[in-house]
Amino acid sequence: MLPKDVIDCFRVEPGQKIRIKDFDTGWDQTPKLKELGKETAKERAKDLLAENLAELADAQNRLYADDRYSVLIILQAMDAAGKDGTIKHVMSGVNPQGCQVFSFKQPSAEELDHNFLWRCMKSLPERGRIGIFNRSYYEDVLVVKVHPELLDKQRLPDGKRGKSFWEARYDDINAFERHLVRNGTVILKFFLNVSKKEQKQRFLERLTDPSKNWKFSPSDVSERAHWDEYMDAYQDAINATSTEWAPWYVIPADHKWATRAVVADILTSTIRDLDARYPTLSDKQQAALSAAKVTLESE
Repeated sequence: MLPKDVIDCFRVEPGQKIRIKDFDTGWDQTPKLKELGKETAKERAKDLLAENLAELADAQNRLYADDRYSVLIILQAMDAAGKDGTIKHVMSGVNPQGCQVFSFKQPSAEELDHNFLWRCMKSLPERGRIGIFNRSYYEDVLVVKVHPELLDKQRLPDGKRGKSFWEARYDDINAFERHLVRNGTVILKFFLNVSKKEQKQRFLERLTDPSKNWKFSPSDVSERAHWDEYMDAYQDAINATSTEWAPWYVIPADHKWATRAVVADILTSTIRDLDARYPTLSDKQQAALSAAKVTLESE
């Protein structure tokens, strides 16, 4: 497990007003890590990921059997920050029956006819399961805030669309998440914090590598032109919605091995701390099992 001082580098405490630019996007988050050096830190991160994957598989089995809690992972980031890769590598050892992934892109006509939380509400994980949102209802205080013309498609009642409008949306999100937590859903929110420089390199890789061309969209470049606006939107959203019941973690994303190790560690330790257990059978149930064993052995 990662030391607490390292985790504290990423967690946004409730009421804390952060600035995105104050968060390092690289791997060397603490003096100890810098002292280790990049190659050693990378090997340690790979070992940590492997250890967590093994523990996560067991923790997920217990979560599924216990059937009291569900876990909702929310991944938000700029394009090319590594959301898909994080899901692939962190969840590689998890039983598919106990995990579900939903990617939220441009809303459909049906989704636009409901409130902005609706399309995510109907995709929430059941008790005993891990649900992953690749983007989420936070898009409605991020991309929609950067492009307010998108609000016209939502056909909302007349009213001003200023500061109080966005504050009301943050309030709705906080109330929604508190409701979920009160009913047994553990929420982990990760902002994968990639630098503008690293995003450029990853875009260029997608353009020059034929096997990655499909990942690139011309809109990626046009959205990149709004980088500063997006950083402001993320900063406002994180400051307004990092709560005791649903905290945000700002994860460095310039080095994929570091991103995956940190996310896996936080996820694994969170599920482990739920103390989910396999059900204890009653005396009557134990007697029935014993009888079944006798029957099978006598065949």
